Amino acid sequence: MLFTRVTVKKNERGLLLRNGDFERVLHPGEHRFSSWKDELRVETFALEQAAFNHGLADYLMAKEPEVVEAEFVRVELGEHQVGLRTDNGVLVEVLPPATRRLYWKNGLVDVKVEVVDIGSSVEVAPALAARFVQTQLRSRPVAGLAGVLQVQVPDHGAGILWVDGHIERLLVAGSYAFWKFNRNVTVELVDLRLQALEVTGQEILTRDKVALRLNLSATWRFTDVLQAYTQLQKPADHLYRELQFGLRAAVGTRSLDELLENKTVIDEVVTAQVSAKLGAYGIELDGVGVKDIVLPGEMKTILAQVVEAEKSAEANVIRRREETAATRSLLNTAKVMEGNPVALRMKELETLERVAERIDKISVFGGLDQVLNGLVKLR
Repeated sequence: MLFTRVTVKKNERGLLLRNGDFERVLHPGEHRFSSWKDELRVETFALEQAAFNHGLADYLMAKEPEVVEAEFVRVELGEHQVGLRTDNGVLVEVLPPATRRLYWKNGLVDVKVEVVDIGSSVEVAPALAARFVQTQLRSRPVAGLAGVLQVQVPDHGAGILWVDGHIERLLVAGSYAFWKFNRNVTVELVDLRLQALEVTGQEILTRDKVALRLNLSATWRFTDVLQAYTQLQKPADHLYRELQFGLRAAVGTRSLDELLENKTVIDEVVTAQVSAKLGAYGIELDGVGVKDIVLPGEMKTILAQVVEAEKSAEANVIRRREETAATRSLLNTAKVMEGNPVALRMKELETLERVAERIDKISVFGGLDQVLNGLVKLR
């Protein structure tokens, strides 16, 4: 008869194995065992680690229910259940569905597992979602949060909840959390504010075969997000293509002169054509404007020559008009002086005054009458 003595510390538990088979759980204290040709072995476990990670865990749950009930906290989750494990009242882990585990009972860590059914709803309860947010502020993160999708929808936006490829509902501003276990869950954030879209570098031929390069800017917003994403894969890309088509319809059906004479016709045509098509998709076009119209190099030279010729002709017309007016004024003045000697004399004095302004010194001989008679002779 052989005797074996084993001491289990206060912060430990032990498993007595006889010939490799489980016999019983050992509590803190000194234990003596007798054996007769049997191999005895004791495995000890530190209670600081609450989880019982051992190959005998499945055996104990299947064949030793009394031992499990007395010594362990038993966790067996279904396919549509998750577990919220707390250590000493603090959430430390989210257990995925179909988890089977044992945790030491009456040890150093008070382990509790709350079972949550996720089969009926994909959304996490608001109170629990708030707990998940709070745990992110701790130095020790919560394990298993990869199975939870946490989303923050801003005030100026909305969120589209997709579950297994289908639109579930529209999320307004706020904080949300969703279970990702057994599902493919995503949230697409959408900006509800006025947005800008640039359509640049569009090469288009006018009706008279002039190649123009145009840059267009448009502003738009969502009026019905669910309607837009239900019917369109990418609403912004669809709007871009419609603006391209509208721009080609406005430019391709008009000549260069028509476009240059009325620069707003492109904006009006594109707005009317695109707005009519977008109404059924929950998108509103707020405004459209052509930023640039770039002409080919040779066309710039020709237009510059045309403008120069037009301006030169306008200048000649104005010059001739002024010359005609001046001549007419002189003729009228001459007619007045022809029958009025006093008016003629006043004109002579005015002329003399202008001449005197240009002369530094004048010497007069024979009186003022002699000067006047020498300057102007009347018939």
